[in-house]
Amino acid sequence: MSEVCTIHETTISAAWSRALLQMLKPGVTEIAPMIVSVDLDDTTGFDRETEIQRWLDKTIVELRRSNPACKKLQSTGTVSNTIFPNSMWNPNSADGAEKLFERFERAWPKIKKCHQNRRGSYFQRLTAFRATGDERPINQLQHIIDTYRSGNHRRSALQTTVFDPALDHVNSRQLGFPCLHQVAFSPIGTDELRVTGFYASQYIFDRAFGNYLGLCRLGNFMAKQLGLRFTGMTCIASLAQLGTPGKTVLRSLEAELESILKATPRTAA
Repeated sequence: MSEVCTIHETTISAAWSRALLQMLKPGVTEIAPMIVSVDLDDTTGFDRETEIQRWLDKTIVELRRSNPACKKLQSTGTVSNTIFPNSMWNPNSADGAEKLFERFERAWPKIKKCHQNRRGSYFQRLTAFRATGDERPINQLQHIIDTYRSGNHRRSALQTTVFDPALDHVNSRQLGFPCLHQVAFSPIGTDELRVTGFYASQYIFDRAFGNYLGLCRLGNFMAKQLGLRFTGMTCIASLAQLGTPGKTVLRSLEAELESILKATPRTAA
């Protein structure tokens, strides 16, 4: 499909389910682009585990066990943590951001030992972008926080980059990281904040739920630092693909997902 696919929901679970069902339609191998938006009435409700998330994580475990091609699939929580390490942040602490950055920096040498993090992680790029010359790595999130708190609310200042041409423009047929290119934070009105993530490509089954959750957690964190309310996430995938399990594998699960989706209140997380 070369037409723009837009999905607008009030929960991560519904948005991801609609995205996956789009990919499972007959004749669809990829969608370019896919734009998924989640508007949140409850600013913390997105972080409550749902039946659909539990179903997806259970399905991933079963596929890892039964299908050799799926051994590298990760849980939604693991994927989300690459964007925002939620367990390291105490939202009730006055110096929560400072402590988060310190904890992650201390933990990074151990995190990096994981083969999938050998080229970096998304949160690591956001908080320690590559040093140049004698300069220290750039904490892009801290810069945004400091800039906004100082009274400079220029919207073009509220953006971060992940893709680094000096490191990522390599002649490799498969790279894996980074698919997320940029994250922008957009104040809306007088007290709201939305987050937008731009992906060059995205596997909907493998990664999208965790991506949406991670972006929401990151947006919620930044909203708190800027004194705003986090109210929504938009994820733009320049190219969306189904992912590691093929349609034949997932077709048997399609009816089960649709049944869970119909039974799930649209206002649930």
